Amino acid sequence: MRIEGTAAPAATDRPKDPGSPLVAALDIGGTKIAGALVDSSGGFLVRAKRPTPPGGDAATVMAAVEQVIGELKSDARWSRAAAVGIGSAGPVDASVGTVSPVNVPGWRDFPLVRHVAAAVGGLPVALVGDGIAIAAAEHWQGAARGYDNALCMVVSTGVGGGLVLGGALYPGPTGNAGHIGHISVDFDGDPCPCGARGCVERIASGPNILRRAVDNGWRPLDGAEPTAAAVAASARAGDPVALASFDRAAQALAAGIAATATLVEIHIVVIGGGVAQAGDILFAPLRRHLANYATLSFVSGLRVVPAVMGTDAGLAGAAATAAQVLDLTGFSLR
Repeated sequence: MRIEGTAAPAATDRPKDPGSPLVAALDIGGTKIAGALVDSSGGFLVRAKRPTPPGGDAATVMAAVEQVIGELKSDARWSRAAAVGIGSAGPVDASVGTVSPVNVPGWRDFPLVRHVAAAVGGLPVALVGDGIAIAAAEHWQGAARGYDNALCMVVSTGVGGGLVLGGALYPGPTGNAGHIGHISVDFDGDPCPCGARGCVERIASGPNILRRAVDNGWRPLDGAEPTAAAVAASARAGDPVALASFDRAAQALAAGIAATATLVEIHIVVIGGGVAQAGDILFAPLRRHLANYATLSFVSGLRVVPAVMGTDAGLAGAAATAAQVLDLTGFSLR
């Protein structure tokens, strides 16, 4: 994890100690850039959000990040900010502070930590992949709490993940460990923007669930906007094409999860993100396919559950991870 400059939990809006230090958290993805000032109880004191500029060059995307930071800085409580935590779509290289998100083409080896440090006046900045951030949030006080070995995933515009092994986050040397979205599960499958073929993300992400349904003749109910959520709505109504698209996504997820569990012996998988909001439309076929892939005795009892931290998990996890990396006094991760 990259730290530059000098030396959170439940996603709520409750302040704790009015004088305690705060962490400025950033959650950067392919569709949105969110920010918050987070206190030591996980309370969100102030929030800001901008859409990620589609197809924007590096400067344009960074300008949106700076707008979010500027909105946080305009709050009087910014003076209590002790550090900045960033959870970014990956891959990231936390060892040098750069990001190259697959879904943000304007950023390739972009020195995000350096730019953010400049924007926040030299506060220490810690960078992790968004999957790691979500794992931090869910393990701290979410669905993976109490488990020493877990895979926490986000299935949304992309598919990412983070690992907890032996009771601690395991980000790996560059902050990308657990990036399940780019495990190949279909060797002759469609090309993925990462350069490989048949990646979990290319099959199971929201845009690809939608793409596959449309390619097979699906149309939304009642003239609704064509989205993955609309495909889920059609699946609930029994549309066979919509059901098949979710089933294919679930199969890809199951194959990637089983491979991961076999390698590192995880005991629980927590899945969040927009696609997970489909509920049993996703989880029922996922558990069914997983039973066919996770067959060895030490993975056959693997639990798969929905995330409970909601859409703020990335922010809460970025804050919690920064507090841990920087050892901030007053932030307990227990």
